[in-house]
Amino acid sequence: MSVKDHSDDISTPHGDVESMLRDSIWAQNLDSVALDHVRSQITEREVGPGDYVCHQGYPADHWIGVIQGLVKLSVLSPEGKAITLTGVNAGGWFGEGSLLKDEPRRYDGIAVGQTRVALMPRATFTWLLDNSIAFNRFLLRQLNERLGLFISMVSFDRMLRPEARVARCLATLFNSYLYPNGSLSLKVSQEDVAQLCGMSRQRANQALRELEANGLLKVEYGRINIQDLEALRDYGE
Repeated sequence: MSVKDHSDDISTPHGDVESMLRDSIWAQNLDSVALDHVRSQITEREVGPGDYVCHQGYPADHWIGVIQGLVKLSVLSPEGKAITLTGVNAGGWFGEGSLLKDEPRRYDGIAVGQTRVALMPRATFTWLLDNSIAFNRFLLRQLNERLGLFISMVSFDRMLRPEARVARCLATLFNSYLYPNGSLSLKVSQEDVAQLCGMSRQRANQALRELEANGLLKVEYGRINIQDLEALRDYGE
């Protein structure tokens, strides 16, 4: 399998599987024959707001990509409370851990707003593992990025005040390696932000107002536009 160089340029938001694959780092490293094979196996699915993309405890039959929208990954506490672990923005792929370990899903994937996802069958995922060194390197990097993300989120919760937690949490959704979608806009409600950041809606709203007053973002109805991503990443230092 031949390997192609990929550009560091970030493209426009995705509208379909083809455009998402053009922007996916792992796909840019496939030759045309391999890419055509992979594309022929991927299906698309529309998911409504609040509907499930995948279920905790169910078999992991697909690697899942977010073409449009946002998916929150969450678990239920013993008391039945939903706890959001993180979000997967457009351009991102998730679920490789369960596929690699051949175990049921460890979390629910729930659409935040109208969302479109790409479903790569387990057999195709395994075929890439067996045939593409570049794909394996991508997965190593992606797993490392995710590990760094979760370590950072634990430190945010323990060390930062709520305003900085919201800033850093939002910034994690614009990791250019995990989510190469090129957009600096999130179609989310303030309630969604509160769940992603693990705090009350009232506290999240106060934090968003402070961040907006400082010129880091703009809050609109059902949408947040990022105006200074680097400042969000460093907020609170």
